[in-house]
Amino acid sequence: MYSISHFAIVWLLAITPAAVIGASLQKITSGFGPNPRNVGFYIYVPDQLAEKPPILVNPHWCHGDAQACYSGSQYATLASKYGFIVIYPDSPNTADKCWDVSSNETLTHDAGGDSLGIASMVRWTLDKYNGDSKRVFVTGVSSGAMMTSVLLGAYPDIFAAGSAFAGVPYGCFAGDGYGVWSDACATGKVTKTGAEWAAMVKAGYEGYTGWRPKIQIFHGTNDEVLNYADFEEEIKEWTAVFGFDDAPTSTTANTPVSGWTKSVYGDSAWFEAYSAAGVSHNIQNQETTAMEWFDLTCTGNDCFKWGQGGPAIN
Repeated sequence: MYSISHFAIVWLLAITPAAVIGASLQKITSGFGPNPRNVGFYIYVPDQLAEKPPILVNPHWCHGDAQACYSGSQYATLASKYGFIVIYPDSPNTADKCWDVSSNETLTHDAGGDSLGIASMVRWTLDKYNGDSKRVFVTGVSSGAMMTSVLLGAYPDIFAAGSAFAGVPYGCFAGDGYGVWSDACATGKVTKTGAEWAAMVKAGYEGYTGWRPKIQIFHGTNDEVLNYADFEEEIKEWTAVFGFDDAPTSTTANTPVSGWTKSVYGDSAWFEAYSAAGVSHNIQNQETTAMEWFDLTCTGNDCFKWGQGGPAIN
């Protein structure tokens, strides 16, 4: 059996260290709200903040940590350029540093698990730094992508958009415990109808009928850790949540890199899926594409925000 740990060293070798001058990664140790699982809270606040800074949450991969995630992408450098804040949560699971994407608590709004600790970090940061509550985003790779889906499903009132690289559908790892590894999901054997997946997402925040964040997903066709079938299930899940047909409205070849195909779903272009031909689980982060999706290079008054556009959802 392959596990995400098999690729941790490969991933660290592939990433490019961020060049950050001045501001540095800081750890917040207490006083930021409910955190029943003791998730570590690391934050990067640039020297020059926007007047109402957006917030980007960047959960790490299995066998990674907040520091590796900070140094392993360009988001801190981009935060210094555009004035947003980056939160780097740190998994409390010391065995393999994977995220709790399995417990009923983490899959449920304000019920506990790792997701509640991360939501508390966002709420605290918004309050302390006069952040823009309508410009909160999340992106991650592998286990970080799984947590991205969990946060988008269970906390649609907090996040405006998400970008998930090599993940699985929300709820696919659901099980009895905080550190469940689902071989069935990882090997692509968990299949549901779109309606069944959508019901799981909606159960994550029972009674919520409001606006939902837009989502883009990426997956390699040769992923040997999280089977490509999970990508296809993700498409079924989110198109059903948004009320879209599961056939794309448009496809674009060789974007953002050669061999990757972008498919857009729904008239509002609220959901994008990128299939990376021949790519393994060690998929390359695409910061530029994610930044464009979040509109994080925007520093004016007409930036993309929570509640703006999207499909009408009941």
